[in-house]
Amino acid sequence: MPAVSICTDAFIPAAEAMAKVYGFPGYRFVTMPHPLASLDDNQLEKRARELVPEVLRILGVEA
Repeated sequence: MPAVSICTDAFIPAAEAMAKVYGFPGYRFVTMPHPLASLDDNQLEKRARELVPEVLRILGVEA
């Protein structure tokens, strides 16, 4: 099943390292600003909607 990993920008080094260790150097993932814990539902939804075009691009889907 196609999927896209999403992480906050604070975890970019860890995400890149994990991808390399698992044999996927250059693996593409989507990042969003850190932190998330302090955001309310509306703010989280706004951020998620902003990510949709990049998620679709990585999946190879035209919006």
